[in-house]
Amino acid sequence: MSNLQMPLANIIQNFQEIGTSTGFTAPQFFAQCVAVTVLFLLLQRFAWKPVRSILEQRRKTIEESMANADKIKKELLDAEASRLKVIQKANEQANALIAEAEKSAAIRGEQKIQEATRQAEEIVKRAHEAAVLDRDRLLAELKQQVAALVIQTTEKVAGRVLTADDQTRLNTETQRQLSASNN
Repeated sequence: MSNLQMPLANIIQNFQEIGTSTGFTAPQFFAQCVAVTVLFLLLQRFAWKPVRSILEQRRKTIEESMANADKIKKELLDAEASRLKVIQKANEQANALIAEAEKSAAIRGEQKIQEATRQAEEIVKRAHEAAVLDRDRLLAELKQQVAALVIQTTEKVAGRVLTADDQTRLNTETQRQLSASNN
């Protein structure tokens, strides 16, 4: 034997002795490797992929809910802007009526000035009342929609259907927080 074969034979003999003393056998080792590989593939297919897909669906649902909340906020801002435009237009109309009344005052006297001023104030009052009613209606709708979104998101994130008490509690808490943030 050559010098290279002698250490190799010693190494192989040492491995065989260690395997015999520990109960290690090559067929048993390969069977365990196959079992672990099969277990890994089964877990990959039937556990990890479904869990990942469920988490992805939840992430998408939350993103959609957030987009809806942003959309509702934008609509509320648009409604507020239109309310301000209505008030501004009403103020402009009122100012125009007042200016017209002032012009006609020189011609028709104090009575016409008082009548025009009263009409202007009435228009402003009605416009203001309409704007307040419209704002209150939009806020109520927003509160309902946000409460519904919170309940839907909570149900999806929690993974269970909320009871009527849970929904009432979440709805009340959301409306309270929205009212507090509006003030």
